[in-house]
Amino acid sequence: MKLAIIGASRGIGRKAVDEALERGHQVRAMSRSQMDLEADGFEWMEGDATNGVDVFNAIDGCDAVILTLGVPRDARVLKKTTLFSDATRVLIEQMEKAGIKRLLTVTGFGAGDSAEKLSTPERLTQKAFLGRAYADKDVQEQLIRDSDLDWTIARPGILSDNRKSGAYKVLTEKAEWRNGLISRADVADFLVTAAEGSEMVGKTPALQR
Repeated sequence: MKLAIIGASRGIGRKAVDEALERGHQVRAMSRSQMDLEADGFEWMEGDATNGVDVFNAIDGCDAVILTLGVPRDARVLKKTTLFSDATRVLIEQMEKAGIKRLLTVTGFGAGDSAEKLSTPERLTQKAFLGRAYADKDVQEQLIRDSDLDWTIARPGILSDNRKSGAYKVLTEKAEWRNGLISRADVADFLVTAAEGSEMVGKTPALQR
């Protein structure tokens, strides 16, 4: 496959680049920061996820798009952010122009209806430190659900930089959802695996170790 990965320079996005290349896929990575990587099948493009021209150039000709934007540092506590919803609006429009149907994105446990499964201490902590960001992730999720794309929304729990284990849980049933720990590498493994098939289309799995 040829995968476009937006938000690829760090975190889950960077791990997804490595995972996809390891499996033999072609990767076109878009980020604002230069990526110090040379590999067969890898192409880096500088771009802004809220700029339609940049996004179209990054995704055109790809089979699927993986969106992995991180939380802006200045939005963690006090400042409102619309990065996730703004980027998603642009991406949906540009995917429709490019004729691409498959979208995989990462929000987080506590976004959308998974918020119902947070304990009271978890809810208060998330609101205190990431409330503004998660409010916009809620909007982002609804935009994706309302689109005509073949989407998957991954909701990982608390992220770590541990190595890929391959032993994580993919909880697709609401009754099973819970918060927990998972490595960024395992989230990347899930995203690439889900992109390779259709089993996760239209699902919002919680990802936990």
